[in-house]
Amino acid sequence: MSIEVGQIVTGKITGLTKFGAFVELEKGTSGLVHISEVSDSFVKDIHDVLSVGDTVTVKVLKIADDGKISLSIRKAVTNTQPKEPRKSFHKPSFTKKSNTPTSGKGKDFDSLMSDFLKDSDERLSSLKKNTEGKRGGRGGRRN
Repeated sequence: MSIEVGQIVTGKITGLTKFGAFVELEKGTSGLVHISEVSDSFVKDIHDVLSVGDTVTVKVLKIADDGKISLSIRKAVTNTQPKEPRKSFHKPSFTKKSNTPTSGKGKDFDSLMSDFLKDSDERLSSLKKNTEGKRGGRGGRRN
């Protein structure tokens, strides 16, 4: 039986490394399951999930020109089990704020503008005080 891309086969784990697991498919044929293809969840240490001698079901992802075979346990399990629909994340809906401030009801445009300018000047002066001494270089504060 020859191995083809897309085929799902069973094999036995013959070796574990920090980057993946070597799986013997047929006598004399082996492939590598990269650590990212072991599980849908993050795997920090492959020894926590697999051990030498385990029998696993794998899907053949790629066969390179030099004969190296890339395998996936994750995709083999996904294909054999019906996939549950993912719960999508919905962003909370926000209501649009009106442009008129609630504290300014009943005020005319000129008084609202003067209040805005005062507040703006206070914020700018506070910002300048806090950043002026932090501009680096010699001589401390600059004018």
